[in-house]
Amino acid sequence: MSRISRNDPELAHRLSRRGMLGVAAGATAAALLGAAAGPASASAPAPSASTTGRGRPVLPPGRLGIQLYSLRDKVGTLGFAPVFAELEKYGYDEIEFAGYTQGSAGPITLARLKRLARDHGLTPIGSHVGYYSDDPGAYTFAQNLDQVLDDAQALGLKHIGTASGPFRYGSTVDAWKRAAQDFNAYGAAARARGMKFYQHNHSDEFAFAADDPKVRLYDVLLAETDPDLVYLEMDIYWAYAGQFRFSRRPDGTPAPFEPLDYVLAHPHRYPLFHVKDGVSDPSNEFGYRMTDVGDGDIDYQRFISAVTHLRGQRQSHHWQTEHDNPTDSFRFARRSSAYLHSLREKC
Repeated sequence: MSRISRNDPELAHRLSRRGMLGVAAGATAAALLGAAAGPASASAPAPSASTTGRGRPVLPPGRLGIQLYSLRDKVGTLGFAPVFAELEKYGYDEIEFAGYTQGSAGPITLARLKRLARDHGLTPIGSHVGYYSDDPGAYTFAQNLDQVLDDAQALGLKHIGTASGPFRYGSTVDAWKRAAQDFNAYGAAARARGMKFYQHNHSDEFAFAADDPKVRLYDVLLAETDPDLVYLEMDIYWAYAGQFRFSRRPDGTPAPFEPLDYVLAHPHRYPLFHVKDGVSDPSNEFGYRMTDVGDGDIDYQRFISAVTHLRGQRQSHHWQTEHDNPTDSFRFARRSSAYLHSLREKC
């Protein structure tokens, strides 16, 4: 057990709890890790967070970020500066924006925002902007692409993306092909500015096409977008919610999928991840109840290890913690960082 867990009884309890939980969603990752390590007994237990020893960190150094949407209450009242100061104390390396204003804390320029992040050792890594709106003057990719990219450049972002699903034209295969062409255009424009355009999923992306129940919409997005122009930010929690909701086609035919398999098949397309946790709850429509990272049933020791050690990909991905509606956003940020930093590989 790591030093941080020995000094934090609450965290030690969380690690111990995770060691006793079996998570079906982590089976693929465990199998892949076992295959990478060589032949092993089929009955050998997969490594758990509480038995990972004193090996190297599961989390790649310098790659822990947070989606600032999780801290919108604090940003909107205290402002970015106090929030960044807290994140620095919690050991965060990166931030992902969900808007560039700070509510009652007053106006702030992009230049000042960039300096504040730098002063607190935080690298702005990405930003969420809407895909489209019925308002022709809205700040979205569809209505205001140049301004969106200008602002991203001013902040020094390497990635600029949207958390909107590709539902602009509907839920048919052709509708998603049209949306994919929009995304290809945004990706080309972003690349011309030295950035990567990305899309962040929720669970509905894993539904089946309205006109073809054999086709999963997310597969259309992958197939129809140019892999050199359009990238993906897997929200791991919502992907597992999609697994729960859409494990069968509309006619009841089984159609299971493993979120991690998408990443392992296309690792270069997933530069960013949202690390969001949930307690398994089959009575919930999404299959999980969202919670702080480390308090739920998604096995991040396995997931992150499988991705970071795949084909030399260790330094290629960024991991952003997130909670859509935390009870105490600073507490969420602190505890989630502590948990992820505590995970060590078995040695």
